[in-house]
Amino acid sequence: MQRIQDPSRSNVDNLNNVRRDASRHFRNKEKAYLKAKIEKLETYSKINNIRDLYMGINDFKQGYQPRTIIVKDEKGDLVTDSHSIMTRWRNYFSQLLNVHGANDVRQAEIHTTEPLVPEPSAYEVELAIEKLKSHKSPGIDQIPAELIKAGGRTIRCAIHKLIISIWKKEELPEEWKESIIVPIHKKGDKTDCNNFRGISLLPTTYKILSNIQPSRLIPYGEEVIGNNQFGFRRKKKNGNTMKQCISCL
Repeated sequence: MQRIQDPSRSNVDNLNNVRRDASRHFRNKEKAYLKAKIEKLETYSKINNIRDLYMGINDFKQGYQPRTIIVKDEKGDLVTDSHSIMTRWRNYFSQLLNVHGANDVRQAEIHTTEPLVPEPSAYEVELAIEKLKSHKSPGIDQIPAELIKAGGRTIRCAIHKLIISIWKKEELPEEWKESIIVPIHKKGDKTDCNNFRGISLLPTTYKILSNIQPSRLIPYGEEVIGNNQFGFRRKKKNGNTMKQCISCL
């Protein structure tokens, strides 16, 4: 500003000096950032942390990626305040996921003569906990899978008691019926909600019960499904179907 008001030789020199100092400062900052980044990658390589190593290399190759949280509303106008942004995302996923007329569907009580299914054992709960995938974002309970796995017998027993209680009541906790929807950008304009897909983060404790149920249903499914079904079955491939067809010809 002083250079514009008084474009003298001294003011021009002062401005150039300030620019050189600023450029030198940012270059040093960039060098320090890159050095710390490389040292971190070397540490990951030495401790054989392959996951973080490849993630760090990928971020390093992509470089700086600017992030934006602003979105466009239904009319195409940009929304900047946090409340309006949350409302826009809520309305978008509500229209995308909720089926019209679903409220008119009534649940009817179905009485069957099926035998009582035994309660999940402590061993089944332990196996279900071991099946939990690590490095996954937790749901509304904010409990990562690594914490449950490292909790030992104490946490396993507490979760087993909780699942037994739910099994007897035949009713899920209200917290297990909620999930956190996170928008993931696919391609195109990042301010357009249609260019995002949503993933649901489920409670980790709910995943334990959901891991137990398939292990109970698979034996019954194997009895119902014939030997000619190969798709979506363990230790069976669709290529075996072609072999059977060729052998029958």
